Amino acid sequence: MAAAMAAAMPLDRTAGPFAVPAAFAAADPTLLLPTVPRAPAPLKFSAQTPSRIIKGCWQLSGGHRGDPASDRTSGAAAVDDFASFVAAGIDTFDTGPEACGYGPSELVIGEALKRGTIARDDVKIFTKLCCVGREQGNMTNDWVTQKLDLPMRRLGVKSLDLVQMYWNDYGQKGYVDAALFLTDAKAAGKIGAVGLTNFDTKRMAEMVDAGAEICSNQIQFSLLDRRPLRAMTGYCGKNGISLLPYGVVAGGFLSDAFLGLDGSDVTLDTSSKRKYASVIGYAGGYKWFQTLLETLRSVGDKHGGASISNVASRWVLDSNDVTPAIILGARNASHVDDHRRMFTFELDAEDKAAIEAVLARGKAPSADCYTWERGGPW
Repeated sequence: MAAAMAAAMPLDRTAGPFAVPAAFAAADPTLLLPTVPRAPAPLKFSAQTPSRIIKGCWQLSGGHRGDPASDRTSGAAAVDDFASFVAAGIDTFDTGPEACGYGPSELVIGEALKRGTIARDDVKIFTKLCCVGREQGNMTNDWVTQKLDLPMRRLGVKSLDLVQMYWNDYGQKGYVDAALFLTDAKAAGKIGAVGLTNFDTKRMAEMVDAGAEICSNQIQFSLLDRRPLRAMTGYCGKNGISLLPYGVVAGGFLSDAFLGLDGSDVTLDTSSKRKYASVIGYAGGYKWFQTLLETLRSVGDKHGGASISNVASRWVLDSNDVTPAIILGARNASHVDDHRRMFTFELDAEDKAAIEAVLARGKAPSADCYTWERGGPW
C-alpha cells in the first residue's frame, strides 16, 4: 500500500534531492510545478497503472485542428509533442482505429515510438476494438484476433496495454462473446487488460456476469454530463471497475475562454465544440452554463487562480471513488503546465457545495451513459 501511495503522489519540487534551486525557480516558476501522479493502484485484473491525466488522442483524428497558428495535431509537430507530455508525468495515451473516429492517431504514436521521441517502456497505450458492422451479428475469435493485430502493426508494438471495446448495436448480443474473446487474448499475453468504452451499466453487468475480466469503462463525464452518477459509479464501485472519463472539459467549453462570451460569438469550429454545444443545451442552456463558469472562476480564484478547466477536472476526479484518471484531449503541449497545476490544489467542502448549488439549477439527466447517443433520452 505504501508503494502504491508513493507512486500516486506528485513529485515535490521544493525539497529533498529533487529540489529546484531558488534562482532557477524565480526565473521559471513552472519548474516548481508537480509532475502528474499515477493512479493509486493498477486497473483490476492487470498491472496497468495509468497517469491520473491520460492524453486523449481523438484530437489527432483530423477534425479538431482549430486555430492554425497554434495547431499541433498533425505531422512532425504532433509527434514531437508527446515528449513534453511524458516529461510532465502524462505517460498514458488513449487512442483507437478509424472506425472509432481516431483517424491516424495510432500511426502518430507509432511514429513517436519509432523516432525515439518516447520509449515503449516509459508509456502505456490504451486503444480500442470497435464493433460497428456486420461482425456484431457474427462475432468470432478470429475476427477479434485480426482486429488486435492491426493496431499492433500501426503502433509498432508487440502487445497492447489496454483494449477498450465499443459496440454499436445492443440488439446484437455478441458483445458478451467479444468481451470473453478479449479476456482470452489477455490470458495469452496479447493484451494487458480488457476495457469498454461507451457501454451502459446493464450491458457491462452482462459481460461481468459471464466471466469477462472487465477493468474499466471509458465514458463521457463532466459537470455538464453527470449521467455516470445515476447508476454506473455505484455498480463500478461494487465490482472494482474503473471509469476513465472523457469530455471532462467539454471540448474546451469548460474553460476561461468562454467565461462571459455571448452565445452568438461562439464559433463551432471543431468536432468537439459541435458535439458539446448540444450537451450544454441538455444540461441547462447557455445562460445557466455562464453561471456555472462564474462559479468555477470564483473557486479557481480561491485556489490561487486555478483555471476553470482545472477546477472542472478536479470535480470529476473527486466526485466518486472509481475514477483513477481522466482523459484530456489537448491539441498541443502548451497545455501541459496547466495540467500539472491541477495537482497543486484540492476542492474543499465549500467549493463542492457552491458547484452543486449551480448543478441543482440545471437539468438532471434521466438515462444511463451513452443512451442519448444511441437515440434514447438524456
